[in-house]
Amino acid sequence: MTIQERLKEYQQKKKAILATNFYNLETLQGILQAASKCNVPVILQLTRSSIEYMGLKEAVALARNSLESFQVEGYIHLDHGDSYELAKKCLEQGFDSVMIDASNESFEKNVEITNSVVEEAAKYGANIEAELGYIAKLGQEQDGLYTTVDEASEFVKQTGINALAIAIGSAHGFYKIEPNLNIERLKEIHAAVDTILVLHGSSGIPDAMLQDAIRNGITKVNLATEIKNTFMKALKQTLLNTDEIDLRKVFPKATSQVVDLLIDKYKTVSL
Repeated sequence: MTIQERLKEYQQKKKAILATNFYNLETLQGILQAASKCNVPVILQLTRSSIEYMGLKEAVALARNSLESFQVEGYIHLDHGDSYELAKKCLEQGFDSVMIDASNESFEKNVEITNSVVEEAAKYGANIEAELGYIAKLGQEQDGLYTTVDEASEFVKQTGINALAIAIGSAHGFYKIEPNLNIERLKEIHAAVDTILVLHGSSGIPDAMLQDAIRNGITKVNLATEIKNTFMKALKQTLLNTDEIDLRKVFPKATSQVVDLLIDKYKTVSL
């Protein structure tokens, strides 16, 4: 089943697929151990910085081989691709899905850049995600500006994208104030477009609020910050209490905490 088909199935069932960023072997294993235990499909996400850290070919091979080893249904996705060139390289390496994020540009420029990637992705039958509106990135202020229904409708019409990340009150990274998703705006956008709707910045959003968003149109939920934070906090705590130098004994303790986190998350998004 293609990622497009799986996402559509989940959209119809009012469920969501958790899209998780991985950064190394240990975080990838944590994601897949949890997915295997919960018997759910996964979307494995790589950003430019993770690709530069691990290497593009190496990261893809690691993900594909690990999916096979754990016998988990999964897809590889470029998260926040910042250029046509990066998206093209990922498509050439067999990514199932790519995101082109030109949300900082004008509406017209966002459409233009997105369409260049849509055209390239069509050669591979790949899924295309874009972003519209202001979703605060790390270090940026949350300003309460939401994606409008009219812009979402027009953007989808002009680009033909498969998935759209919308601004409804979430933010990347840790929240400085308690998140408050605009569920009414989500309902309106969901009624206006049939495109898969994506929630970025799910780390720190209460379970009940997240489930409300899924019931009202969110089908793909991105999770990154909590994975990094959980892994590093567990690793630091372990290192404070041991003189062990064998990373093969130290890292699994942090991985197990990622597994626990993600089992809870998978249960949440599966309603």
